[in-house]
Amino acid sequence: YGRLVGAFNAYNLLAVYAVAVLLGQDRMEVLTALSNLTAAEGRMEYVFDEKSGVTAIVDYAHTPDALEKVLETLVELRKPGSRIITVVGCGGDRDRTKRPKMAHIAATLSNEVILTSDNPRSEDPMEILREMEKGIPAGSTKTVLTQVDRRMAIRTAIRLAKAGDIVLVAGKGHEKYQEIKGVKHPFDDKEILKEEFRG
Repeated sequence: YGRLVGAFNAYNLLAVYAVAVLLGQDRMEVLTALSNLTAAEGRMEYVFDEKSGVTAIVDYAHTPDALEKVLETLVELRKPGSRIITVVGCGGDRDRTKRPKMAHIAATLSNEVILTSDNPRSEDPMEILREMEKGIPAGSTKTVLTQVDRRMAIRTAIRLAKAGDIVLVAGKGHEKYQEIKGVKHPFDDKEILKEEFRG
C-alpha cells in the first residue's frame, strides 16, 4: 500500500526498495517507510471539491514526457464516464519545439483542453499559444480552448467539469508566481483552484 500513484512512482519506489534491501535494511521497515511517503508539493497534488464532486490535480509537468506520464496515469485512474479536462501552458524564453508537442499530448489524452499562459517571461503569451495550437491533431473532435489568462482558464475548466471529472492544471506545480515581462506576480495554481471551487 502506498500514497503515491502512477506507474512512474511505482518504478521509483521499487528501485528504492531494492537498493535498501540490498544495503541490508529490514524489508518491513522499508515497506512501512515507503508506504508513508507523500507526493512532493506540486506533483500529483489533489484538490477535491466535495460540493461539485470534481477532483483537481496540480502537477509540475512542464515537459512533453512528464505531461504524457501524468495524463496516462489519470486515464488509468479515472472512473468510467468521467472526463479529463487539462489546463496547460508552456513557458516563454524556453524550448519552443515542445510547445506543439505539449498541446498534442494534452489533446490526445484529455477529453477537453484549455491552452493558457504559464510563465511567458519576455515573450508574447499569445504567440506561445499560437505555437501550441499547431500541435492540435488535424480533425480532432475534442474541445480545445485558448485562454491567455491562466486564472480564467482554471475557472473555465472548473465550470466545464461535472461530478467525477478530473481537472489537471499542469506546468507550474509548486511555483507561487507567474513571470510576465520580468515581474514575478503572485500566482499559485492550488490556491486558485480552491478559490474557484468556493465560487
